[in-house]
Amino acid sequence: MKTRIFFLLIFILLNFNKTFSNKKETFLKKVSFLLFQESDSLKYEKIEKLFKDGQDEKCLINALELLKHNINEETKYKTTFLISEIFKINNNHTKSISYLKKALKILKEDNNNLDSKYYQTTDLYLSKTYLNLGNEYLRLGKQDSSIYFYNKTLEIKSLDKEFISYRAKALSNLSGVFMQDSLYDKAKEYVLEAITIHRTLNNKISEAAALGNLASIYLGVNDFDKAKKTYNEALNLIKFENSDKALRIRERLYLNLAYNLYILKDYEAYRYQELSYDLKDTLRDKEIRRMIEELDFKYNFESQKERFQKQEELKLLKEKDKARTIVLIGLVIFTILLVLSVYFYLRRKNLALKLKQTELLQNQKIEKLKSESQVRILNATIDGKESERKQIAETWHDSVSPLLSSANLHLQATRKQFNGSTPIEIDKTQEIILEASHKIRDLSHTLVSSVLLKFGLKFAIKELAEKYSNSVLNIDTNIKNTRRYEQNFEIKVYNITQEFANNILKHSNASNALIELKEENEKLYITISDDGVGFDKNSINIKDGLGINQIDARIQMMKGEFNIQSSLNNGTRISIILPIVEKVAFNHV
Repeated sequence: MKTRIFFLLIFILLNFNKTFSNKKETFLKKVSFLLFQESDSLKYEKIEKLFKDGQDEKCLINALELLKHNINEETKYKTTFLISEIFKINNNHTKSISYLKKALKILKEDNNNLDSKYYQTTDLYLSKTYLNLGNEYLRLGKQDSSIYFYNKTLEIKSLDKEFISYRAKALSNLSGVFMQDSLYDKAKEYVLEAITIHRTLNNKISEAAALGNLASIYLGVNDFDKAKKTYNEALNLIKFENSDKALRIRERLYLNLAYNLYILKDYEAYRYQELSYDLKDTLRDKEIRRMIEELDFKYNFESQKERFQKQEELKLLKEKDKARTIVLIGLVIFTILLVLSVYFYLRRKNLALKLKQTELLQNQKIEKLKSESQVRILNATIDGKESERKQIAETWHDSVSPLLSSANLHLQATRKQFNGSTPIEIDKTQEIILEASHKIRDLSHTLVSSVLLKFGLKFAIKELAEKYSNSVLNIDTNIKNTRRYEQNFEIKVYNITQEFANNILKHSNASNALIELKEENEKLYITISDDGVGFDKNSINIKDGLGINQIDARIQMMKGEFNIQSSLNNGTRISIILPIVEKVAFNHV
């Protein structure tokens, strides 16, 4: 009798599992049917929004999944083109070209299957695809292929404003290609047509870029005055534009104009060079922010994905537990089944606890990794700048300056051979060499303080305070018990101090400031204070802004402490404590 009951219970359990599975399959079919009913255009719009929000990875996954389904031709093209854009902005130009060609194939092969509305837009899609193919081949240095696809863009005739804009961009880019090959007349012909179109469409940013190409053509044929005029015209067009594209164009225009003015011996060249470097730093800072946001997205996306999966698993487990409980109520008389059920219940509970503990540990590890990654990214950028500046300064000081001095000595020796009737060319050459020596010395000092390298932190800080003081702002120093430290440590301390001195000069409206340094208990104490306008810490996060973040990251990597005290109209006080890095002593054998 007991045996029969036992087998009956097993039969009930097997049938329950089958019923549960059938219900699950029915539910999934209903969900799939609902998803299927969603229009192709709506599916694409959701994916496109991910791209606009900067969620490249998630956008790519969803776009590739969408292409696996039976979707209309327009959605298939737009999705394929979007994938090429994702690879483009991530600098994978070969992959971008591959998907652009797939998009082109869709347009050419499926013309007969397109509805009338979509068919009207085919030429526009073709034009956009040809233009992007030309751009990607140009980025890979394949000029012949880029010229081919730019010309394919020009072959399509349309009065649509968007198409005309693509045509203008193709003309401007062709002009750049011909300019690289020194075909200046042809390059000028194409860029003038592009400028005319951009003006008609009132596209100031694109017009400024085209004017920059025209100015470079003038530069190439040594018409420096026209080049200067054209560069200024381009800059005036976008001086109030602050988009990333406008900033990149303005940075290149500043740099090219600086070179133009240098040739004309106009000392305004150095101002435009500094403007170019400042914009480049701004764009680099934005890129760092983007990298940090990508890291945040990556880790948040993975954690959300994991959390969702676990929630679904828990739902299924709860449903199974509920059903099993109903069955086990009828089987309570069977001791062995009861024991087994208790055993598996306890095992499941223990597993859930372990999963929660694992999840907590993983989340903690991810948060730690995110924080460390952000700090390392910022420090890598700063270290790179310092290393590069030091290398350039040493090259100028140790190589270029001696060469100029040697050249000057040779000229002096040559002068003696003329017995007082020295040609004017030798005099002018010596003047140029002397001027170049002074400029190299000044530039070398700007990159890395020569006082710092020769005499140490104490004298470099005093020089910094003197240099930054003016008729409005007086900066004093109070330096006690300091000595020479490890060189890289001194450079980092100097750069941190210089950054805060710059902030005082630019933003504080202070009359007086004080820089204090003292060594105590193997630590360097730095205090920078001013009597300026200050700011409200309750309404402003003092760690906002990439400049402060960079300094904070640097101090963290140096295992130091960093604090800012400020309030409105009561000035600002910055305190830094850094463990000292000693100067390495070398033992000579």
